[in-house]
Amino acid sequence: MAATLLPAGPGAYSRAAKVVAEGRLIVYPTDTVYGLGCDPLNPVAVERLFKAKGRGAKAVPVLCANSARAEELVELSPRAMELARRFWPGALTIVAPVARRLPELLLQGTGKLGVRVPGSSACIQLIQACGGTLVGTSANISGRPSSRTAGEAVEQLGSSVDLVVDGGRLEGAESTVVEVSEDDIIILRKGSIGVSDKEQRG
Repeated sequence: MAATLLPAGPGAYSRAAKVVAEGRLIVYPTDTVYGLGCDPLNPVAVERLFKAKGRGAKAVPVLCANSARAEELVELSPRAMELARRFWPGALTIVAPVARRLPELLLQGTGKLGVRVPGSSACIQLIQACGGTLVGTSANISGRPSSRTAGEAVEQLGSSVDLVVDGGRLEGAESTVVEVSEDDIIILRKGSIGVSDKEQRG
């Protein structure tokens, strides 16, 4: 069955909230690339997402409406909070120890989760409508290019998702991913946010 495609806006966000609450999958525009989303607290939904993406043993990130929602999911150290204050909302994903019970598939045995607050007010509105948190992995089959348009996402995932929110062509670079410990900031993926040598050394 083909996914429903709706232009970004309040109507689409309301529909997305219903789909997510039912444990189903959506594709939506972020501030970087199109995301494949579901309720991160629903293990059945997370399993559907991994199956749709063909994801191997690799954890997926969660997008949050604000820092407070992120702190409900992970334990942000003082250094991580400093980065969050500097770069959120924006394209920086911070990997930190989980602060609550989450579907194990989401974490892949790491005990850690990547979180970020996206730098798009429209994306934040959608996330807020969906309960304040939303899985935010890229909307593509694993190993294939990230989707810059709703059409590209539909081509790869259309039969696996229930709703596609069309926000036009996206030109942002993928987020930078860092893991923060007490002593180091480790760059796991270089993206649009640069972390200086000074910040890495602390």
